[in-house]
Amino acid sequence: MVSLAILVLLYFLPSLLGRNKADSGGIFLVNLFLGWTLIGWVVAFLWAISSDHRPAAYVHYVPAGPACPARFCCGCGLATMPGGRYCGNCGRAL
Repeated sequence: MVSLAILVLLYFLPSLLGRNKADSGGIFLVNLFLGWTLIGWVVAFLWAISSDHRPAAYVHYVPAGPACPARFCCGCGLATMPGGRYCGNCGRAL
């Protein structure tokens, strides 16, 4: 009975390792349906231990106060020139 529990834990090891990832549902499904094949288990395992690609966040500092009445673009977040109607970076209307 102990060996069966160890085998089940080993079978679902990719799902356990990838439970905190953004695509944990996909890892679980690949592990559940294709894990019995060695290739499916290895794919799920590699997917589980790979890093999540998160977009980088850029912070732009703009001096505050009445000397700089800047507006910020809702598309790219950059400060625009006062009185401008379009963003100089991405071209989106302000």
